[in-house]
Amino acid sequence: QVQLVESGGGLVQAGGSLRLSCAASGRSFSTSAMGWFRQAPGKERDFVAAISWSGATNYADSVKGRFTISRDNAKNTVYLQMVSLKPEDTAVYYCAASRGGGAYSIKGLYDYWGQGTPVTVSS
Repeated sequence: QVQLVESGGGLVQAGGSLRLSCAASGRSFSTSAMGWFRQAPGKERDFVAAISWSGATNYADSVKGRFTISRDNAKNTVYLQMVSLKPEDTAVYYCAASRGGGAYSIKGLYDYWGQGTPVTVSS
């Protein structure tokens, strides 16, 4: 079993920045792909970013150039640095881990999920 705990969400003004963290425990973090997804009220949970076991990254078009995913295998932690935030980035952000190693954008390929951390961007 894998436990994922997100942190770092909050309220920020448009144009501001936040860094989300996801601490993982329970299995070999370094060989797992990790992803971030988000869900706005009344909408589906959508892909945001992913990082493979080797560090390859994948981003949704809506966040390219503004968000950066990274991982620290020594700390079993994945990060999502978000800059130039927009009101449309408002959502609950979820961390996910996959038994596979690729930077998947499909949520069905992720096996474990955190509880989510809310991000609100005011205009």
